Amino acid sequence: MKNVTLSADEDLVEQARLIARSQRKTLNGAFREWLRQYTARPGSARDVDSLMKRLGHVRAGRHFTRDEMNER
Repeated sequence: MKNVTLSADEDLVEQARLIARSQRKTLNGAFREWLRQYTARPGSARDVDSLMKRLGHVRAGRHFTRDEMNER
C-alpha cells in the first residue's frame, strides 16, 4: 500500500474525522473508499458492460429505421 500525504484545513479534517467516526470508520478508511469510488467513474468499460448485462432482457418491441434512430 502506498502512503499519500495531503494538506487540508484543520477544521475540515476534524469534521471529516467526526463523520468517519460516526460511520465507524477511520479517516484513512473513508479516504480509501472515496478513492475507489472516484476511480470507478461512470462511463468506464466495466460500468458499461455491467449495465448492458442488467438490461439484456429489455426489448424495444420492434426494429427502428435508421431515420427513426437518428431523430433528435
